[in-house]
Amino acid sequence: MEVRRATTSGFCFGVSLALQKLDAEVEKHDAKIATLGPIIHNPQVLERYETLNVRCLKRAEEADVNERVVIRAHGVPRETEATLNDACKEVVDATCPKVKRAQLGIRNMISKDRFLLLYGEKDHPEVRGLMSYAGDRAFLFNSLEELKNFPLSADIEYCLAAQTTQDREEFDRIDEYLQGQLFERLQVLNTICNATRERQQEAIALAKEVDAMVVVGGYSSGNTRRLADVSRAQGCLTFHVEQPEELSAADFKGMKVVGLTAGASTPRSIIDSTEEFLNKL
Repeated sequence: MEVRRATTSGFCFGVSLALQKLDAEVEKHDAKIATLGPIIHNPQVLERYETLNVRCLKRAEEADVNERVVIRAHGVPRETEATLNDACKEVVDATCPKVKRAQLGIRNMISKDRFLLLYGEKDHPEVRGLMSYAGDRAFLFNSLEELKNFPLSADIEYCLAAQTTQDREEFDRIDEYLQGQLFERLQVLNTICNATRERQQEAIALAKEVDAMVVVGGYSSGNTRRLADVSRAQGCLTFHVEQPEELSAADFKGMKVVGLTAGASTPRSIIDSTEEFLNKL
């Protein structure tokens, strides 16, 4: 069976940078280290940091006065960051630069009295951070259909933004709809990162060429789930797994070509081991 591996699979720049910052703090050995929430959405990576005695805090209030606390790649709400600065020895901001740019862009739009329309997942940590920069001047939605049920006012100027890992094609449809409704009263922030778009485009192209797709990455990873979604949308049988052990030879019986891709928080070692498993079939 032939295995076609996406060239864009695996760590993106933001994830690599966050892990580099955390590794640098661990290597200092001069203070206790913690992260506020999972540094990235990958259970194997998180298990590794547990063995290095890196605590994962659920809330900023749990921080110790003697700890350095690393803000994860997804970013945090601005109120949480303020609490953290008061609670611990030092705050290290490992927010992905693309997420930080989205936060500041939203803050700028709100300062100009615009109302935020945010395309994103309600319970995703990045989205909670983005929404914190808009206060009560925001509407969060997860689909064009949901947005269409929101009453737009003729007296308000709006801005449109998205969670950085959202579906680019869906965002373009949302943009087109709003342009028809709001005309000059809409400002669009291009917050979906290039790495997300490139991974999705390659997954779509692969899904059209293969008998099945394997998408490797954490189940809690939004960008990984989206890769699986865009692959299935092409009518391609798709397996989303965290590790190759979740697959079986029976899944691929009679297949000639299988595609392989991975989320932006998936380590290369796991992608390699998945490819090795598929090549042996």
